[in-house]
Amino acid sequence: MKYRFLGKTGVQVSELSFGSWVTFHNQAGVKSAVEMMAAAYDAGVNFFDNAEVYAGGKSETVMGEAFKELKWRRGSYLVSTKFYWGLHDGVNEKNTLNRKRLIEGINDSLNRFQLDYVDLIYCHRPDQTTPIEETVWAMHNIIEWGKAMYWGTSEWAASEIIEAIQIAERHHLHKPVVEQPQYNLFEQGRMQGDYVRFYKEYGYGSTIWSPLASGLLTGKYNNGIPADSRGALKGYEWLKKKCNFWGKEGR
Repeated sequence: MKYRFLGKTGVQVSELSFGSWVTFHNQAGVKSAVEMMAAAYDAGVNFFDNAEVYAGGKSETVMGEAFKELKWRRGSYLVSTKFYWGLHDGVNEKNTLNRKRLIEGINDSLNRFQLDYVDLIYCHRPDQTTPIEETVWAMHNIIEWGKAMYWGTSEWAASEIIEAIQIAERHHLHKPVVEQPQYNLFEQGRMQGDYVRFYKEYGYGSTIWSPLASGLLTGKYNNGIPADSRGALKGYEWLKKKCNFWGKEGR
């Protein structure tokens, strides 16, 4: 396994990471999670990705139970999670990056993980209502409290990321260090255009999500939707439509 620095930080992450979106709780319980994570770890993967919204928080719970059973030395692996959508419908509990939600979010995630800290927290989407300065300060405080080591963004516009960096620099706060966009054969926009110059000039790091386009690029959907695939899950009808479009039924 090869490792790369996370942006301009001194921490190194494996070139391949292990993600839990859709899979944990929806398709895999703790026993299966332990087996999969152990196989990844033995192959050199040190980076395990999650988000509070995955399976309504249960993905973090499954991963936390797996960590507990695996009993790995905490310094030997990294964990990331993300905040934005929330788990409840309260006016201050969904679709926001306000200070209240972020601090409550990290506390709840740590409880589900059964960990003292996570290594990386993302703002899962940009928030058009909360001032970016409020979000930057909250993420800075979470890091200062030792509940996370680094923070980043996911699917933010280049201009929004630059604003966050400049705010952090102006107030000597912890800056965001990494963006996590969708990137695969079908989705490449956030690695082109303004982002090329932005990554170079600011030394911003990048992880990605859905490198196989939710399995489309494996060919598993070429002859329809397998009954045991994520394309057949309730609540993922949008994915089924996409699979049908690119698979044999849509050609």
